[in-house]
Amino acid sequence: MIIKKYTGKTEDDAVAAAKKELGTNIVIMNVKNVKPSGLFRFFKPQLIEVTVAREEENEKAVFIKKEAAPEESKAEAQAKTASVKEDIKRPVEEIGQKLDSLQSLLEKQIQSKSEEVQPKAEETSEEEGTQEKSEQEKQNDRFMKLLYNTMIENEVSEKYANQIIDGAEKNAKSNTSIDALLSTIYQRTILKFGQPSGIKRGERNPKVVFFIGPTGVGKTTTIAKIASKFCVMDKCKVALLTADTYRIAATEQLRTYASILEVPLRVIYTVEDMKSAIADFMSYDYILVDTAGHSYKNEEQRNAMLAFLNGVDESIEKEVYLVLSATTKYKDLLTITDTYAELTQYKLIFTKLDETSSFGNLLNIKLHTGAEMSYVTCGQNVPDDIEDFNPQRTVRMLLGGKNE
Repeated sequence: MIIKKYTGKTEDDAVAAAKKELGTNIVIMNVKNVKPSGLFRFFKPQLIEVTVAREEENEKAVFIKKEAAPEESKAEAQAKTASVKEDIKRPVEEIGQKLDSLQSLLEKQIQSKSEEVQPKAEETSEEEGTQEKSEQEKQNDRFMKLLYNTMIENEVSEKYANQIIDGAEKNAKSNTSIDALLSTIYQRTILKFGQPSGIKRGERNPKVVFFIGPTGVGKTTTIAKIASKFCVMDKCKVALLTADTYRIAATEQLRTYASILEVPLRVIYTVEDMKSAIADFMSYDYILVDTAGHSYKNEEQRNAMLAFLNGVDESIEKEVYLVLSATTKYKDLLTITDTYAELTQYKLIFTKLDETSSFGNLLNIKLHTGAEMSYVTCGQNVPDDIEDFNPQRTVRMLLGGKNE
């Protein structure tokens, strides 16, 4: 894992410098203002410091089903070596604000549990050549077990919880402090989520964006929230298409939102209808397409979905977002994501975060699919209850911290 700091006049400048050196697969760990120093500091502009991290390829390949990344250059390899030596030892206080009260909470629980455990007699057989674990190692063992149980309680899959704990233990030394262990697990888990990848303007207009997923997950409301953001905040031209002709209520709901936003809505029944609509809206920034939810057992619906996805001309930019509910059972999510993966590549949107207290499935599905996270929703209010996925806040909750 590489952790480095970059400064710039703006956050975008600092992030651009980080991406230039480390590549695009970085995660922003912290952003803060840096006061200028020196004799003429009052005349110097304030800078923005961004702390970023990137997971090394040999770590990433264990969890994410993606093609191997191209070999890094010699300069990148040297940068990795230098940064690991210098930056991995940075004080845990730098992420203390993100962890909130997690550290003190865990230490209190560890202390209470340690009082219940009677110390073993220090009678070690010299013939066996073994030694009692140090008190630090014992405390670390209890700490790691507590973290593991916390993740399991938050419905992280045993498979991934074990991988996270094993990865931290493998790189820990006998005298590693609890602070360092917590810092390592926190940072590595954030890296597994990666930076959110939302909808952005394409190099050419329009960008066609499909929203797919099972029924009842909130696709139509999610589209309305995103359309509202583009129209009201970004001042973009948006057109709406719906291929969900199975549910009249969904079409009418989208028609209501289209009327409020004063954007065109077109109902499409065939691929030809879709192509005609795209041709009519070529001057628009975004064309958002609502699709019908389908059962993985219904081959006819699967074929209809595939026809729409493949019906967009290759000269037009296209993205696909799979909308999932955070309240859906893990086993069902595996079936859903695998089914849609047979049709197309997609990014992930999770809805209904306000209806669950366990967020383990966000990590489970991210690691199972390797797909990029984009947005999460936490209510029915349009356009307020949607935001970019926040890996830092999510990991903090998975490890037992507060949802703030």
